[in-house]
Amino acid sequence: MRFAVVSDIHGNLPALEAVVADFGRRGVDAVVNLGDSLSGPLLPRETAQFLMAQEDWIQLAGNHERQILDERGACGRSDVYARTQLGPSERAWIATLTPNHRIAEDVFACHATPTTDMVYLLETIEPTHLRVATNDEIEARLEGEGAALVLCGHSHTPRSVRTARGQWIVNPGSVGLPGFLACGPTPHRVQNASPDARYAIVERCEAGVSAGSGRGWSASLISVPYDHRSMADLAGRRGRPEWQRALATGYV
Repeated sequence: MRFAVVSDIHGNLPALEAVVADFGRRGVDAVVNLGDSLSGPLLPRETAQFLMAQEDWIQLAGNHERQILDERGACGRSDVYARTQLGPSERAWIATLTPNHRIAEDVFACHATPTTDMVYLLETIEPTHLRVATNDEIEARLEGEGAALVLCGHSHTPRSVRTARGQWIVNPGSVGLPGFLACGPTPHRVQNASPDARYAIVERCEAGVSAGSGRGWSASLISVPYDHRSMADLAGRRGRPEWQRALATGYV
């Protein structure tokens, strides 16, 4: 089993197309999309239609899919813009998505953590920034999920972590938004210092066979260049200078 993992596309169709072309050249057996696919000032309708056509992909809902559908709930400008651009068919498709999925007995995918779409699994929020979560923090957020491989997104931060119990947790990073300023209860910045699109390939492999440890997983975190200037300019034309800077530089 060898599959591509994408997450946090945020309506950035050119970045997604570049990623799809890249893993198409490398060869994968399946594709998993961890959600937050549409929200933002870019191309939400076009991105939704592209994803709807990928009938063989495993696709999840992120917190922004939930917020787009919940017209009475609190949401930001990015969700509002995406909502105004989506028609009945795109909204109906979003409603079919779930926030997690067990891909195989030993593979579990979620947008953020197994039980919530709003908490980073591999990072902890400190004033103004994120730090790598401790093993105890990760174990608490897994809440008993014991899959050998856990896939998560939400933080836009490419990272792979091996827990003390031996679980392999992989965050592919963000396809479409390499940096953002979160203005929630604890404001913080995410900055990947590059405008490239990010994704991962995970592959089942023989790990430590000589030591008798049996089968395991490997993960590659991949950065793909694309025409990020066009998307940065589009964000600027739509009155989102913070998105423009993040898309152009990877900084906020």
